[in-house]
Amino acid sequence: MEALVGCMRTTLKRGLGRGAAPNGNGKPVLPPGARSPVNVYRQPPRQPRSRMSLVGRIVLWLGLASLVLVVGAAGGTYLYFHESVAQVAAKDPAVKRAARQLDVPLPGQPAVALVIGYDHRREDGNNETGRSDTLMLVRADPETDSISLLSFPRDMWVDIRCPGRQPFTDKIAHAYSFCGPQGSLDTVKALTSLPVNFLITVNFRGFRQIMDRLGGAWIDVDRRYFNDRGGPFGYAKINLRPGYQKLTGRQALDYVRYRHTDSDLYRVARQQQFVKAFKGQVQESFGPTEAPIKLPQVVNAITNNVEVAQGGGGNVDGRTVLSYALFAYGLPRGRVFQTRIEGLEGFAELTTGSENIARAVQTFTHPDVASSEKATAVALGEKLKLAAPAPRDTTVTILNGNGVTGSASTAGFQLGERGYQILTPPNGLPANAPRFDYFRTQVYFDPALRGSSAAARNVANVFASAEVERLPAGISQLANGAMLTVVVGQTFHGSLAAAPIDQTPRRERPNVTSGASAARDHLRERRTRVPFPLMIPTVIERSSWTDSTMPIRLYWIDPGENHKAIRLVYRMGSNEYWGVQMSDWHDAPVLADKNLTRRIGGRIYDLYFNGAKLHMVVLRTPKARYWVINTLLDRLSNETMLAIAKGLKPLGKGAKR
Repeated sequence: MEALVGCMRTTLKRGLGRGAAPNGNGKPVLPPGARSPVNVYRQPPRQPRSRMSLVGRIVLWLGLASLVLVVGAAGGTYLYFHESVAQVAAKDPAVKRAARQLDVPLPGQPAVALVIGYDHRREDGNNETGRSDTLMLVRADPETDSISLLSFPRDMWVDIRCPGRQPFTDKIAHAYSFCGPQGSLDTVKALTSLPVNFLITVNFRGFRQIMDRLGGAWIDVDRRYFNDRGGPFGYAKINLRPGYQKLTGRQALDYVRYRHTDSDLYRVARQQQFVKAFKGQVQESFGPTEAPIKLPQVVNAITNNVEVAQGGGGNVDGRTVLSYALFAYGLPRGRVFQTRIEGLEGFAELTTGSENIARAVQTFTHPDVASSEKATAVALGEKLKLAAPAPRDTTVTILNGNGVTGSASTAGFQLGERGYQILTPPNGLPANAPRFDYFRTQVYFDPALRGSSAAARNVANVFASAEVERLPAGISQLANGAMLTVVVGQTFHGSLAAAPIDQTPRRERPNVTSGASAARDHLRERRTRVPFPLMIPTVIERSSWTDSTMPIRLYWIDPGENHKAIRLVYRMGSNEYWGVQMSDWHDAPVLADKNLTRRIGGRIYDLYFNGAKLHMVVLRTPKARYWVINTLLDRLSNETMLAIAKGLKPLGKGAKR
């Protein structure tokens, strides 16, 4: 047990585990799977250090983090908290059966959850499973401090796996309709070949209740959504206007489920957009004064509509929930990565090649955490500053620290295939560490060599379970002057993890044309009704023009009605919409999550990325903020986004084009 507690030290140094216990005693929380029976290792004499295996964003998506954050500040709710967490444990027999197929979460390893959002309507009856509208994998990686999302369009045709039945081809959403949660779980596992550690089912009735009791959610609505013809055989009703706004639970549900005039590709994008927005709403909703009132209401909505199952049996306990929330709360900016399955063809029935599924899974499991910096450098023509030397410039000596014959040579061969320069110990010494009881692989760096620390982190990532430390004296005599010395531990099983797919886009010319005339008249009619200067987009995406349904909207943007906003909506092609938002609300919640800031032409721009795709560029001025917002699928290139933002000119001074 002491060795397991020692695994938490790295997390405590990062500040994520401090005060984690509900009584505030500061004792660390064991990571999920700490008692896993799957693998048995020989423990080293000293205590190993590793980060927790956490699934924070899942908890946020469900609203459990809202419960947790309050508990951290109000120790008096200890018993209430643990009783409430117990109530989200799997109760439905179908969920319990599916839980037997879950994989045990291992300490120090990434964890994956399958989130199923379903709708059971009154007309379905008591014996019907209901409909699955949302199917999303969420992966938390404590080594890279990242969360990855992978959604499956409900109309995508796949091989359905049902217990006791031969596989058959149908829409992936029908796996739940025909076979319940186990059908969805088995189908996703077979499709992706990924282990799944947690299963979370959410009733859409609960979705609405949770959102309403949190006070709504801030969502950027890209265009006008309207349909007043509902009914059992029609599309759901919806009535939303464009712009950044707080949606009620009903409005948010209508938005993320909408597909009246577009396809499941856009529905998936809206769902992932909502997941990113939810974290900020949780933090905003639970201040010290709101907590006592909102906590019981939110907990009630969660416990009545959410079920959580984990691999290995047993219910998710309060310590696990706290750990998840702390991880999500402490994520660096820009570390939520949205993965999409490319190459989908069709409309009501979507198909794609197996190679596109494989690439999406690879991107999902190995996010390129430096993608935004690299993409920015490419788009602006900057010289990319590499934090770590390239593999060809990195020398590595590898030592056997687990006593398994051939471990060091196998690891050295595989690193050599990736371009690293492999050295051997000096004077013909064997490639053995001073002892053979290393549990986790250790990657030691020589601090005297520039870039060695960053290079060590890159190498540690491909060993999956590895720790980075300065080169100790006892190992230095075997390093032979290498930048890095790797001691292979018991967690190395003969293969390295796949490297992240480089998401850096190629530089291209901005696809823009002159376009001031598209919005000039709309803006002039409203310039006297706002307290800040208006900007006119003098260049726009080449195939775009202002939307004919609602090209512009003037509205109060914040709840206190202290700030106004103007939204311009541009339609690109058949069904893509991008926009320009203007407001003097400098502290809008979405603006807090920027990735980078650049000064271009004497003006300051904040950059917001989805992976390597530039989703929003915000021009900052003393009087207002001017947002250029990409389409739901980020169809505008990074260069095009920057060109539009740089082309914003004060109304009346813009070029007459």
